[in-house]
Amino acid sequence: MNLWNVETEKQFFLEALKTFSSPEKLFYNLENRYFAFVPKGFDTNGQTLQSRNSLIGQFTERWCRDLFSSYAKQFGLYALNGVVCEEIGLTKQSSADLAFCTKNSFIQRAEDIKLIFEIKMSIVSNYEFCDNQEVKFLGDFKTHKGQPSLLRSDSMLKAIGKAINIRVSSSKSTNIPIVILGNSPISENYAHKVDYLKKCGVIQNFLSLNPKPSDSDFIEQSKEKGFLTIQSEKQIKQILSPLLNNKLHYFSAMIDKNELGRIIKISSEENSDLERAEKFLALINGESYGG
Repeated sequence: MNLWNVETEKQFFLEALKTFSSPEKLFYNLENRYFAFVPKGFDTNGQTLQSRNSLIGQFTERWCRDLFSSYAKQFGLYALNGVVCEEIGLTKQSSADLAFCTKNSFIQRAEDIKLIFEIKMSIVSNYEFCDNQEVKFLGDFKTHKGQPSLLRSDSMLKAIGKAINIRVSSSKSTNIPIVILGNSPISENYAHKVDYLKKCGVIQNFLSLNPKPSDSDFIEQSKEKGFLTIQSEKQIKQILSPLLNNKLHYFSAMIDKNELGRIIKISSEENSDLERAEKFLALINGESYGG
């Protein structure tokens, strides 16, 4: 399995230059040189690069699909980009970047979606496009002024917001795990937040598919492993297998402690762990239990 690396980023630029775009739409033109990001010590001179955002978005979604497709097949599933399921908040304007589904279709029922991925990936390191048409590596994300991938607060907030929207759209989303895919570390500001989101079940993991974004120190994982930097295919299997094999159920509530105690007491009278869990979930979701 080829995880995200410098060569992947070079591939993006070379493909985009051949088929989609010009250097001016992919690089900052500074002092007659083309840079992927503004190097520290340089000034943007008012330049902003918005034109490559959609291109890198399409590239990373396809790249993740190709990376995970063989793994989806092991479970008899399809890895699909742009999945729409309006009953759980996945519209044409806000579809699932990538999902594992039982049917090979962009339009899905909630019960046919087994795993949702939100992809927040970008170019991470800095490069120069040279006169000989070579894309030259200049330095890691610490050498330029940009904030790539999961290091961007807006990317993190959009990913979290998308997950919450899915969770609150319908009870039909309660059995579907959600994983955020990036290709950078996270910032210190989000280390506790990702662990809390994992603990409360809103999002099952934040994963960076870039094993070595820098030669110097960076956050490789958060304390409770809500965020992890993937190093191998084996590690991906260890994370995703329980999400696909186990019968997971997301639930949330804010109720009086006396009522909670009553629900626990009634649930405990069932005969098996599964029956107790089902009873508890039914009661906490407001179904009538008599008495």
